[in-house]
Amino acid sequence: MWIAIAAISMTFAALTSALVVRGSAAPDWRHFRLPSILYLNTAVLLASSAVLEAGRRRLAARFVRITLGLGLLFVAGQVVAWRQLAAQGLFLASSPSSAFFYVFTALHGLHVLVGVGGLGYVLRRFGTAGPAPVTALGAAVLYWQFMDVLWLYLLALLALRV
Repeated sequence: MWIAIAAISMTFAALTSALVVRGSAAPDWRHFRLPSILYLNTAVLLASSAVLEAGRRRLAARFVRITLGLGLLFVAGQVVAWRQLAAQGLFLASSPSSAFFYVFTALHGLHVLVGVGGLGYVLRRFGTAGPAPVTALGAAVLYWQFMDVLWLYLLALLALRV
């Protein structure tokens, strides 16, 4: 899990570097207001992490199911944000700033979906007759909390740069 987290961190660090270089003194950089649903999405993601932590402490599958649902709700909220930007005429190819927004949020959303898949795996492990999936659940919690921290970073970066 730590190797995956390091690789994801390096990817977003490289993209951040590209954003900073491309955005500084670029005449075609178009600032825009972030869709307000992103702040609701942030609350959903943070709540999902708290619920998953409670599930880890209690070894309760129902908390994992709730987290899985909240993760899907977060991704659906991201789609709503993209549609709101599209309604303003901001698309992937509209400007460098909108391109970075779409790339950052889509890549993060993809990683959240990977986490949802991991939560599905944990739920299947709860359904087996063997021991409780402590190791799998611990890895899922670590990954999910990393997604929270990464999202907070991305939201701050996008709010400041686009």
